[in-house]
Amino acid sequence: QVQLVESGGGLVQAGGSLRLSCAASGSIFKINGMDWYRQAPGKQRELVAAISSAGSTNYADSVKGRFTISRDNAKNTVYLQINSLKPEDTAVYYCNAEVSYYRSMRLYTGDYWGQGTQVTVAS
Repeated sequence: QVQLVESGGGLVQAGGSLRLSCAASGSIFKINGMDWYRQAPGKQRELVAAISSAGSTNYADSVKGRFTISRDNAKNTVYLQINSLKPEDTAVYYCNAEVSYYRSMRLYTGDYWGQGTQVTVAS
């Protein structure tokens, strides 16, 4: 099976920065798209950044210019650099990945989520 584990969240003052990491582990053949979502209290989960296996990126309008998504394919890890943090960025941040993996000599593809990491921005 495949697991995603996020790290790097915390409490930070407005204007500060954080770097989130999400490492995938398991019988991985290939990781396709990797994304970061966030969910603030009382709100729906929203996509904030996405990166393809080739490195193409997309961002939500609300984070363009402040968030940077990147990945290290050798480490099966995706990162989210968050700069100029605002109180409205407070949320639980989740990584998501489409992963191809082997099981019983067959190749499967599944969609996986991490457990989330809390980002709190104090004004």
